Amino acid sequence: MSANASPTGMQPTATYDSPFLKACRREPVPHTPVWFMRQAGRSLPEYRKVREGIPMLESCTRPELVTEITLQPVRRHGVDAAIYYSDIVVPLKAIGLDLDIKPGVGPVVAEPVRTRADLARLRDLTPEDVSYVTEAIGLLTRELGATPLIGFAGAPFTLASYLVEGGPSRTYENAKAMMYGDPELWADLLDRLADITAAFLKVQIEAGASAVQLFDSWAGALAPADYRRSVMSASAKVFDAVAGYGVPRIHFGVGTGELLGLMGEAGADVVGVDWRVPLDEAARRVGPGKALQGNLDPTVLFSTPQAVEAKVREVLDAAAGLEGHVFNLGHGVMPTTDPDALTRLTEYVHTRTAR
Repeated sequence: MSANASPTGMQPTATYDSPFLKACRREPVPHTPVWFMRQAGRSLPEYRKVREGIPMLESCTRPELVTEITLQPVRRHGVDAAIYYSDIVVPLKAIGLDLDIKPGVGPVVAEPVRTRADLARLRDLTPEDVSYVTEAIGLLTRELGATPLIGFAGAPFTLASYLVEGGPSRTYENAKAMMYGDPELWADLLDRLADITAAFLKVQIEAGASAVQLFDSWAGALAPADYRRSVMSASAKVFDAVAGYGVPRIHFGVGTGELLGLMGEAGADVVGVDWRVPLDEAARRVGPGKALQGNLDPTVLFSTPQAVEAKVREVLDAAAGLEGHVFNLGHGVMPTTDPDALTRLTEYVHTRTAR
């Protein structure tokens, strides 16, 4: 429990009535809240300047740098929430796995996890392993004041995919081969990763994060039956582990239109939707009792301001009947996006939805 939260699991009072948290709780809001996945990153010249010469994973361990990078898009765009600057493989690196993020490639694992003996390398994560996270979030919450901070982690399936493949994959043949061919080993791997992920989210919440998002970036590679049978219980374990804190839990994946109902069922309070499914249809698939997040196609931002506004109106019109809506892109901000387009987009959504 963070020091500025009440023992009942209520949010810190400074952020509790923010539009973002109200939307997550499906309460009336003064305007539709906006934040962007990957809002703190390569699209910002100020980010590129402070990150110059510093490897990605090293930058995640420097509290002052993390604080500055996390705050940059809040200052520039006026978004309704900050998202903690980190990477989904940070907890795996923190427990001693030999991995790195290679520019232009992504996370690369020196020794992929392929056998039961390999599971021994996945030890429990302790708060001491990521003390820099606790320090950075302390710095951030003081700076952010009434603006909520979103903590995040990679979901067990996506982390397992990286570990088994040894790096990014388009086909996930090794991960799926284990899932189908050795379901017991697969289940034990995901269960271990669920514990590590839950521990990482707990550190962030206890340090002061107001909400958390679980990124199952690669879950769209799965058929619904496989997701239910081989993945869903591990994600549910993560959500269950942090349920007692009372912070909103967001679940997002790419290409997960066929999985939206199951992803909500896994325990999320808010289901993230990519751009392939309109929000009114997504609401039908998810069912009642969940807020939705999304879902402008990130490439729209490369078009004219008029075209962006037209597409934003489509998203807002589709969201008009939702119990709760957090405006976001359907995936992360692309590196070559004009930052001014994001600033204009934020202002337009706020103005268009002012109640």
